[in-house]
Amino acid sequence: MKTLVVGLGNPILGDDGIGWRVAQKLQDTGKLPPGVDVVYLAVGGISLMESLVGYDKALIIDAINTNQVPVGTVSSFLLEDLASPSAGHLSSVHDTSLQNAMQIGHELNLKLPDEIIVISIEAMKIYDFSEELSTEVSAAIPEAMRITLELLSSHFLDSHE
Repeated sequence: MKTLVVGLGNPILGDDGIGWRVAQKLQDTGKLPPGVDVVYLAVGGISLMESLVGYDKALIIDAINTNQVPVGTVSSFLLEDLASPSAGHLSSVHDTSLQNAMQIGHELNLKLPDEIIVISIEAMKIYDFSEELSTEVSAAIPEAMRITLELLSSHFLDSHE
């Protein structure tokens, strides 16, 4: 079983870099189970889908701005349960949403993950040029790491075996 953890976002756009930051810290812990790869991406849509080819499962860590929960709130949900297909970096203004790209990939018979979970961190400052995270988003790193490691070591890996 091959699993991909994607740190998604842009590390020079303030809070938008949270996905990269969490993925880097996870990789640095040395606690990732065997068969788990980590990548850092700033692309959505078809380019993101292409990165998922060959994996059985995927976790995507990304900033999100819903204005419905406090900044720094960490949530996890299945990709298909995402309320807005254009949330975070899962879509690309130059091509399509990840959901549409996955449909195209399936139609092309590409080997794509049978389960994709999004771990989102509510953020506000996602368009400010800065390598610094806001205090609230930075404080969410341990929770995002805990949820990711829990998913990797529990039902996420066992749910379809």
